[in-house]
Amino acid sequence: MESNSPMDLNYEENDGESNVIFLDSSFYPTIPRHFVCPHEDLVHTKEELKEPLVDLLGFFRGDYEATRRAVELIRVACLSHGFFQVINHGIDATLIRAAHDHMETFFRQPLSKKLRVRRKPGTVWGYSGAHNADRLSSKLPWKETLSFRYDGANKDSNNKPIVFEYFTSLLGEDYDNMGLVYQHYCEAMEELSLGIMELLGMSLGVDRSHFRRFFEDGHSIMRCNYYPSCQEPNLAVGTGPHCDPTSLTILHQDQVGGLEVFVHNRWKYVRPRHDALVINIGDTFMALSNGRYKSCLHRAMLNKYSERRSLAYFVCPREDKVVRPPKDLVGAQGLRMYPDFTWSALLHFTQNHYRADASTLESFSKWLLSLQSHDK
Repeated sequence: MESNSPMDLNYEENDGESNVIFLDSSFYPTIPRHFVCPHEDLVHTKEELKEPLVDLLGFFRGDYEATRRAVELIRVACLSHGFFQVINHGIDATLIRAAHDHMETFFRQPLSKKLRVRRKPGTVWGYSGAHNADRLSSKLPWKETLSFRYDGANKDSNNKPIVFEYFTSLLGEDYDNMGLVYQHYCEAMEELSLGIMELLGMSLGVDRSHFRRFFEDGHSIMRCNYYPSCQEPNLAVGTGPHCDPTSLTILHQDQVGGLEVFVHNRWKYVRPRHDALVINIGDTFMALSNGRYKSCLHRAMLNKYSERRSLAYFVCPREDKVVRPPKDLVGAQGLRMYPDFTWSALLHFTQNHYRADASTLESFSKWLLSLQSHDK
């Protein structure tokens, strides 16, 4: 008889490519060693991050003074730690609730159904409730995820809505409504992200349309995160300390809480707000700003009694776009913090060579320069 609870299967299998661990979070009396994290990664905090709360209503209405205030709040946050929250963001609360409801429906399916969209090694698309024990031999995340692609073009090669088609082609017509909800959610996220890119451009003193144009044909990533309750939350984490290698993250978290940010050598938690979206700068945008704006270390902690869910939309440029800061941010001396690169190169690096952490962009830059030097 198939169980309806997430993470409902226990075994290690060799699928010809890697050793894969599937974990039932209620089965083990203690946390398996693959999931145990160092003590320094597990120290809980009771200190709240006082990140700015940015009201976008005036910006959307073309109010100059309200836009100026929003720009200044964003500038201060991004120079310090790269995190802020937005309200009056224009995303329908009914759509957000529907996206959370469908996420719960998906993760409560039997594992056999979820594996129909299993993520393949070296890619970011699909379901992962398993962990590759060859690539990640320790500090495994205590979570399940479902990730899928959203293109600014909004259509696949057959001219069908790309997210809707993903669900219906792989899971069947019973998932029409789920695919439609996530199609609409990604469309709303894309429009919001382009508005935020305008604000980021203004806050950096460049043409307000510069970053909007750069991301208009982007290939972004939508991810549904499910963190089961954990009998020993003092030993494992939902997502370990890392910086996002993408450009911008737009997150809606439920009211359980667990998101923490490392600021001024201390962990601080981000209080959930049902009416707000959490925004943070990623490594790719840090490179686009020539290092002025920060991609901050953050993590997701676990709860002994409650499961947690979040919706994360990762804004990315088209894979072949060259990531290069505008001349206004380089200055007359032409000092560059990072070499030119494409998003596809950084994505390949994080999927095949390097587990994302606080030094991803620096490590990638060295790796890229060494390749270029070897090719000369």
